Amino acid sequence: MKIGELAARTSTPVETIRYYEREGLLPPPARTSGNYRIYGDSHVERLQLVRNCRALDMTLDEIRRLLRFCDAPAENCGEINALLDEHIGHVATRIAELKALQKTLKALRSQCRGDLAASDCGILQGLAAAPEPARREAEHKHGLLGPTHG
Repeated sequence: MKIGELAARTSTPVETIRYYEREGLLPPPARTSGNYRIYGDSHVERLQLVRNCRALDMTLDEIRRLLRFCDAPAENCGEINALLDEHIGHVATRIAELKALQKTLKALRSQCRGDLAASDCGILQGLAAAPEPARREAEHKHGLLGPTHG
């Protein structure tokens, strides 16, 4: 199948498929004499696995680690368990950070009663006075601040 059919079968944008190829998450497809990419069922299965991992907010590095086990099915799965335990820890940390963010936003929201001139809005004043939040590596790593690809 050509890339458009792979995209349709997996509900994945063509550009995302190309991105995953560049990142080494999908093996290079065969090419026709006209230089079109030709994909098989193994590409569909691997792309679905990658998409499922992304839906679980796994990083590309985490997915690469998992794919190594897919490519070596006789290996012990202990490292897979460790990877998932580590990811669960990242998720727990993010949940705590999001709860703190929610608390901050609610406190900010409570600073305005509404029906005021924008120049008197407590929310705008609070935002102007608040220090810039530090960006955490985990936020970049897990996609909170960067683009997602599929």
